[in-house]
Amino acid sequence: MSDLLDGVLAKVRPTSLERKKIEEVAEAVLSKIEELAGANGVECRVMMVGAAARNTWLAGDHDLDIFIGVPVGSDLNVALNLAREVAPQHEERYAEHAYVHARVGGFELDMVPCYLVDDASQIMSAVDRTPFHNRYVSSRIGGMEDEVLLLKQFMKGVNVYGSELKVGGFSGYLAEILVIRYRSFLGVLEGACLWRPGEVIDLEGHSALAHRDPLVVTDPVDPRRNVAAALSLDNMFRFAAAARSFLNLPLQEYFFPLPAEPLTDEELIGWLKRRKSTIILAEFRAPDQVEDVIFPQLRKAEQAVLNLFERNGFSTLRSDVDLHGDVSDGAGLVRMVFELEVGRLPEVRKHVGPFIWDAKNVERFVSRHPEPISGPYVEDGRAVVEVARKYTTAIELLKSQMTGLSMGKHLSQEMHRGYKIYLGRELVQVRDEEFRRFLARYFSAREEICRSPQEKQSQ
Repeated sequence: MSDLLDGVLAKVRPTSLERKKIEEVAEAVLSKIEELAGANGVECRVMMVGAAARNTWLAGDHDLDIFIGVPVGSDLNVALNLAREVAPQHEERYAEHAYVHARVGGFELDMVPCYLVDDASQIMSAVDRTPFHNRYVSSRIGGMEDEVLLLKQFMKGVNVYGSELKVGGFSGYLAEILVIRYRSFLGVLEGACLWRPGEVIDLEGHSALAHRDPLVVTDPVDPRRNVAAALSLDNMFRFAAAARSFLNLPLQEYFFPLPAEPLTDEELIGWLKRRKSTIILAEFRAPDQVEDVIFPQLRKAEQAVLNLFERNGFSTLRSDVDLHGDVSDGAGLVRMVFELEVGRLPEVRKHVGPFIWDAKNVERFVSRHPEPISGPYVEDGRAVVEVARKYTTAIELLKSQMTGLSMGKHLSQEMHRGYKIYLGRELVQVRDEEFRRFLARYFSAREEICRSPQEKQSQ
């Protein structure tokens, strides 16, 4: 085991050259902001936060977070203007308020204004809490940085890393808190094997609110907050299952799985033949919004289509959604895949009405179906008619109802500008490699839930 973990660390621990480079870039940015602040008479405190500040960043993850703190009551725009001057070539992004994103010296740099509050309970916005996180972790993580690196890479390898809404996984801060709680990477895995829904971790024993999330990790600096609020139930137990499997049979592939290769036309057609289901793809231009805005609407759109199929008698086997391409340059595409057990239903459908003793409603029911194919008749005490089905194919149903579905403001606007629907072998027309990789992952759908006895014996 130790040799395996040493090998992983050799790949994920930043080199001395990487460390030197990030220190140089960070020092240059910090100095420039402080210089500009002094020249403009701006009272502020500039600090590097996040994984880079705590030496828990993975090799190759060239992200820098610089916070510009101003006193409570000051104008955050003063700090924002400093960030704009430091990086004239920048992009302004928005979370709870504006911040500056730029690329400096080969690093992705976020410069974020915040308020210098005395206590995390006094925060004006979520970012004001971050400096407290930085101090808390920095004071406790010493000597365990490599354990965090192992845990982050393992989470990446089993596809549960990232608290953004697209992923619904573990944040970097949550990974650090888990290492502080369990003292090592293997300790976290062993602890996760025992997790059950509603598991509570409270390092400071100061939780001030009850949470109903699958995993509750009380923020050490804010007793009202659950650090694991973004974590989905499925990802919580994907991680727990992978942890158990790894402990039973440690393999490097958990950390570095082979990436999915784009499906060839022949492979795609082979999957369609093997499954013999009805697969429908809906595709339209993605709005120019950040992923955390798009993905809640995308999941809402997915559910709207699933509900449409369900209401009309089409049973869905599985579905998935994704965002492909660069949204910022107008090339992003929303893609929703729906797999139905059957794509065509009989012309006739049964419509069950009220109980026979409910005379008034029975009369209304019968009057609404004056020319049924069969009926009315009594079944299980209810009035029943058999009527012609308006839509006999799922593709016909979706095409006719697509623009009337509730999909969220930004997605609806783009969908109304135009969309495409593909059925079955028509998916071959979509040549995009990103989409073909998405389909490869969809069709294979294999996760490390457990290792079979045969697998163990073969190793």
